[in-house]
Amino acid sequence: MSLHGRKVVKDSPPTLLLILSCLLVITINGFCSAAPLYSYCPNPAQYAQNSTFESNLKLLLLSLSSNTSISGGFYNTSVGNDTNQVYGLALCRGDVNSSVCQNCVEQASVEILSSCPLKEDAIIWYENCQLRYSYQRFFSVMVYAGKYPPWNDLQPNVSNPQKFYQILNGLLNEVISQIASQNSDPMFSTRNATAPGIGIVVGMAQCTWDISRNDCENCLRDAMGDLKGYYSTRQGGMILDTSCDLMFQVSSTTGSRRIVIIVISVIVPVLVLLAGSCAYYLWRRKRRKGVFADEKMKETTTPQQNQIDLSELPLIDFDTIKISTNNFSDTNKLGQGGFGTVYKGILPDGKEIAVKRLSRRSWQGLEEFKNEVILIAKLQHRNLVRLLGCGLEGEEKLLIYEFMPNISLDFFIFDPIKSSQLDWRTRYNIVDGIARGLVYLHEDSRFKIIHRDLKPSNVLLDKEMTAKISDFGMARIFCEDQIIANTRRVVGTFGYMSPEYAMEGIFSVKSDVFSFGVILLEIISGKRNSSYLKEHGQTLLAYVWRLWNEGKAADFIDPLLITYSRTEVLNCIKIGLLCVQRDAEDRPTMSDVIVMLESDWGDLPLPTEPAFALGRVITQTDQSSTVICSVNAINISDVTVR
Repeated sequence: MSLHGRKVVKDSPPTLLLILSCLLVITINGFCSAAPLYSYCPNPAQYAQNSTFESNLKLLLLSLSSNTSISGGFYNTSVGNDTNQVYGLALCRGDVNSSVCQNCVEQASVEILSSCPLKEDAIIWYENCQLRYSYQRFFSVMVYAGKYPPWNDLQPNVSNPQKFYQILNGLLNEVISQIASQNSDPMFSTRNATAPGIGIVVGMAQCTWDISRNDCENCLRDAMGDLKGYYSTRQGGMILDTSCDLMFQVSSTTGSRRIVIIVISVIVPVLVLLAGSCAYYLWRRKRRKGVFADEKMKETTTPQQNQIDLSELPLIDFDTIKISTNNFSDTNKLGQGGFGTVYKGILPDGKEIAVKRLSRRSWQGLEEFKNEVILIAKLQHRNLVRLLGCGLEGEEKLLIYEFMPNISLDFFIFDPIKSSQLDWRTRYNIVDGIARGLVYLHEDSRFKIIHRDLKPSNVLLDKEMTAKISDFGMARIFCEDQIIANTRRVVGTFGYMSPEYAMEGIFSVKSDVFSFGVILLEIISGKRNSSYLKEHGQTLLAYVWRLWNEGKAADFIDPLLITYSRTEVLNCIKIGLLCVQRDAEDRPTMSDVIVMLESDWGDLPLPTEPAFALGRVITQTDQSSTVICSVNAINISDVTVR
């Protein structure tokens, strides 16, 4: 069937029943979120069942379901290569929490396969999110093609159309102007206006984060024209587009008595209908989701088969942990970070543990907690910290690790007394251990993992000073064929971020390589990268690059290193410079680094200028905002710092 000359996806009878049963809910509360608002399959082309494209699509949907909520409500990526590459994007409403966002994207990733079966292009909208995939790269491209969901035709007419039109016009202009004037994501805004004799009119506008703010405004202006042209006499209307959404609805204040009468007269049949149809819908959704999950489990290369149920991990009683840490006393505190505090504990059997108690105010919520548990639980490598269990009690979330008696690298390397205990051989072994841990994460584990927050405080040291990488709360799983990803919510620690990640939100294994290079140079110099601006008026990378070019690289070596192999140390400086090169493609992989650590000086390629080497603030203007960034004094829009 069609609506205003545009294609509308035909609903099955149970879905139509659900929409009808939602009428009462819509009247009182607004949009009904149980079913999709609209779905659209623009291309008649179909992919073959059990094809590589289908496998890549399922991997893509899994990635969108897993990453959108922890990326702030927007995530885009691609899976596969050549003709089998699939591009995808998910966006949540700017005013919903991460739990609602994840649930919505999960539901959309299941429903889109039913709404557009075997289609190479598809998009689906819900009240709280939208999801799109295509065989074509559509990121950062705005081509307006507004859609009119059936919800519009359910809205009653207003009593005074001429007056309402003026109020609506002002409201829509205001909500669009609010987005146009914002300097940060999400590109989302809401506004209210009073329509005398009608009620409160609520307006909402939103754009996907990959388009420019100018394109966003143009998209919304086009949508506004359609919205006023078709629905300015209605008490509600919405236009859904691939790049923007615009909607309004009247919240009645004068018709409340009429609503109460309607509720009393139809409450029983409507509730029965609502319960029956919703039960059917949820049963069907669960069945589809189960089938979808079963199909994903059959893919031998999918990350899904490596995910675990929390029941597979030992759950340690909260009171036991509380007692073991002396009620989380300060005397047991080992360290504190952006996500919480780490305490030493001793279990009843005498086993020493480290307990990470996540802060209730920290950005890392249940999703990041589950992310860290899932990632670490089945990773087995001598250079990764081992997770022993977890604890949950109300809002309390605990991670229990093996205890590291020498705490972390930063505890030693930046302390003028303790760093003297680190001779060159110990430092070299720590470097080698970090490198081997990263090789495992990037290449040898069951799935490719990008750490995204590698720094000295996240490199723990056991009693033999063996390096163990920890803190996977910000880590991301990459699919087998995935190389890079993009996020508009940059997380991590300034000074260790690669330039493409800090300034553009692009991350890959080469992002971790950059962080490793900074740590390697810090280990050699014995100083924090943040100390160089104060001492030398240059960043760490600018300083070592200047010494390198002047043939004075030996001046960079920590004076506390009394005996060392000059050739070996200079070789490591060269490796560090190779890892922090400006262009990510020029940086070696971590497996290359392992080979380099065992190679002769003359066998290594010459490094090019590192990122931020001039020691000045670098300014880059992208399509949506101005990003100002330097290694040690950074002001970046949409960055979560730790």
